[in-house]
Amino acid sequence: MAASSTRRTTAAHSRLAAVGAIAVAGTLLLTGCGDQTKDTGSASETAKTSSAPLADKLPKAIRDKGVVKVGSDIAYAPVEFKDSSGKTVGIDPDLAAAMGKQLGVKFEFENGTFDTLITGLRSKRYDIAMSAMTDTKDRQEGIDSDTGKKVGEGVDFVDYFTAGVSIYTKKGDDQGIKTWADLCGKKIVLQRGTVSEDLAKSESKKCPAGKKIAIESFDNDQQAQTRLRGGGADAGSSDFPVAAYAVKTSGGGKDFQLVGEQVEAAPYGIAVAKDNTELRDALKAALDAIIENGEYQKIMEKWGVTEGAVKEATINGGK
Repeated sequence: MAASSTRRTTAAHSRLAAVGAIAVAGTLLLTGCGDQTKDTGSASETAKTSSAPLADKLPKAIRDKGVVKVGSDIAYAPVEFKDSSGKTVGIDPDLAAAMGKQLGVKFEFENGTFDTLITGLRSKRYDIAMSAMTDTKDRQEGIDSDTGKKVGEGVDFVDYFTAGVSIYTKKGDDQGIKTWADLCGKKIVLQRGTVSEDLAKSESKKCPAGKKIAIESFDNDQQAQTRLRGGGADAGSSDFPVAAYAVKTSGGGKDFQLVGEQVEAAPYGIAVAKDNTELRDALKAALDAIIENGEYQKIMEKWGVTEGAVKEATINGGK
């Protein structure tokens, strides 16, 4: 997802082959990592922090409290979502738990609307934002992609995954849609503040007069899916892992289908305040450690998203 910034610039090949693998994730909902929302900070946690291999890389304030507060829109399966028991599970929580072992802290996920996460980071409500957020130059520099104006100091990113954007329709009713240009004269539903919304707005400007794209934006992707499922639109769009997961799981795989190819591949990044370079560098070190020890790859395989895996963590790799 993205908060009002065009976050991808390089076309990606179709990853439809990965859809089948993502279906496996549907059987793992109850075996994902536990909810990261419980308070910590006891003496036992302090001891754990001191014994963790990378604990000394963290800012002292975070080491002392034993918690990294994470802002996240927890409604974006399979990246982060609530399972049937209400626990926060998914790719991001699993990665955070693995990094926590290296750093000796707990990553505490707090639910928030996606387009407010960077604001929450700026106000210090969160230490980081980890929510399928794409690393872009606009975000790094605090630029509003719609207006081109500077709206904040920007953030740094620690990049940990690569994903593109996909279009999906009701199953068996693709409306002739194969590309973004085919959306002219049609209605698309999507999550507010995402690259999908940016792409739809950009494409609509290219459409002939009287055939602009009707765009209906929602607070979260699940609301957009519900609208399309009920016949309220011609198509939906979201990041490829999310769209593929919805295709495989919604209605037992009977509700939706992917159309066309995935586009605009770019990195997901953990957002950190510009002035918090110590935390940023600690997160990079932890990610590199779990990539090296194999935990990262196991998480990618668990959720069927190995094609988006990276070989090393990168700081501000977005274009």
